[in-house]
Parts: sequence; C-alpha cells; structure tokens
Amino acid sequence: MNVARVVIGIVALSWASGALGDEGRVVSRTYGVMGTEARFTIYTGDEAKADRAFGAAYDEIRRIEVLMTDWERPGEPESDVVRINKAAGKKPVRVSPETVAVIEKSLEMSRRSEGAFDITYAVMRGLWKFDEEMDRTLPSAAEIARRRKLIDWRQVAVDKKANTVLLRKAGMRLGLGGIAKGYAVDRCAAVLRDAGFHDFMVQAGGDLYVSGRKGAANWMVGVRDPRGGAGAVIAKMAIENQAFSTAGDYERSFILDGRRYHHIIDPKTGYPATASRGVTILAPDAFVADGLDDAVFILGPEKGLKLVESYPGCAAVIVDRDNRVWTSRSLEGKLTRIAAPTDGI
Repeated sequence: MNVARVVIGIVALSWASGALGDEGRVVSRTYGVMGTEARFTIYTGDEAKADRAFGAAYDEIRRIEVLMTDWERPGEPESDVVRINKAAGKKPVRVSPETVAVIEKSLEMSRRSEGAFDITYAVMRGLWKFDEEMDRTLPSAAEIARRRKLIDWRQVAVDKKANTVLLRKAGMRLGLGGIAKGYAVDRCAAVLRDAGFHDFMVQAGGDLYVSGRKGAANWMVGVRDPRGGAGAVIAKMAIENQAFSTAGDYERSFILDGRRYHHIIDPKTGYPATASRGVTILAPDAFVADGLDDAVFILGPEKGLKLVESYPGCAAVIVDRDNRVWTSRSLEGKLTRIAAPTDGI
C-alpha cells in the first residue's frame, strides 16, 4: 500500500487512483481553496458522475470560503467575518444563519476548553508571521501583550433571532480558520452523499472525513511523525464513517535559537503553544474534530484527553512536548503503532 499524499499530519494511505476490482476504482481530484488543498476521492465505477460530484463539492467549499474568510479579497464581496471585524466595538452585524451557527459552535468549544480554543485569536494576525510573509523574526513582547488583551471569546455577542454578531471591544478580530475547514469538509461530504456516493474521502488541509469503504477494503489513514519526514507515520488505522483532524507544530513554523515557533497560538500567552508536538483527533464529524485538535494541542495531554472524552465518539493521539505518545483508551485494538516518534526540536 503506497503513501500517496501527506497534508498537515494526516497521512492518507489509500489515495492512489487505479483499478481495485471489477465494480469500481479510486478517483481523486485536488483543488486549491481555503489557503490549502482540498482533495476529494471516490470509489466508483462511474468516473463521469464522480467528476460532476467533485465540481459540486468544490463549489460548496468555495462558497463557505467566500462566506467565512477573514481576509479581504479584491474584487469579491466582503465576507461575514470581515464585516464583523470592521464593526468591532461599534455595532452588531447581521450575517447568515450559517455563520452564526459556526460561531456559536466555536464559542461552545471555547467554553468547554476553558478558552484554549478561541476564535478571537485572529487579533494576532500579521504579528506572528507564519504564512507567505514568514521572516523568521519575533514580534515585540510589548505588542504581544497589548494584542493579547483583546483575545477573549466571552466578548463575542451572538443574537440568534436577529442573526447578528458583535465584537464588544474595538480592535478585536475573529477568525474561523481553526474550525471552518472542518465544517466545510462535512458540507462537502453531504454534497457527495446527495450525489449518490457512499464510499469516499474528503480532505481539506489537516481535516479529513472518510465514508464507507473502497470496495472490500477499508480506507486507511496514518498519524504523521511530527519530527519525521513527509511520509513518516507513527501509527495507522482503518476507518469508516469518521473524521480525522490534526494540529501540529511542524507546518508553518521556524526554528530560532534552538526553539521552534509555529502558528498555533495559546490565547492565554499570545505565544505559540508548547504542550504538544502533534495532535490527531478522531470524531464523528470534521466540525468537532477541527475545533478539538487545536484545543487539545494547547491544553496538553492530560487536560486534552479529558476534553476529548467529554465528546461522544471522540478519541485522540497526542505526541507531547517530550515526544511521549498519549492515546485514548477507546483506540485500543483499533490503532496500530508502527514506530516511536522521531526526536528533535
């Protein structure tokens, strides 16, 4: 079985297209969207029908991107999130019921994680530089402290009846990058089901949903070794009708003076979180998995596993700061350990 692709920690061990029997084959398409790659894979005997479904799934994920991005894009209408941020400290903004639902789910995750997951982290945008503008320098401690005071999920006011959202303090900013891809993966899975498919995978960055099987065989996924090469895995698992989501300190990161800095910011400090190296969440849906992975990464293994176990049907594999592996009890007998994680900064 060949490893065909790795994206932010999930290694899908069953991507490769090709004949798998008389009734079907694995067909995949990849699209650039939401600042990452979305990959749709279907086991089918009707490639033309699959192509139409892929197009519909791409249209759906692109719709969600336009609706919920916190980036302003020339030539495109302002998203709900951009409008909320521009009105911070001024007035509530009327948005789509869909955006309200995603924000409400985010705030619930914030409450249950004691603020480890916080969509108002986005006030740090542009201060820490881990995207295309990465320059491997550190922001000033004074500016980190100033902005950190504006991170507070409790200052987000949602009115479900009016479909409005208000950031109570001027200067606040929210971003749904920590949960919207999971929501989008679930929506794309619904599109593929509505098109008549049952056996498929949907992946957007580190968020993955697996439905059904590939003929007589299970889909297989692997958990990436945080300090290993791009295809290195520490464990593998056969899954069906479940979501995986991974948060790791090895993507969008740099090392300076013997310390790794990365994009997962701890809301309580304003600095990159240090409790974990990699976290993989197994959940019934990608929406929950996407929110949990960052929260668990920030909380660390002991508090993180308690949080995961408070969600029905969820489990976790955690590589902590000391390179130790922690695994939910519910994965015993299901997860196959392949190797110990590689050590390193």
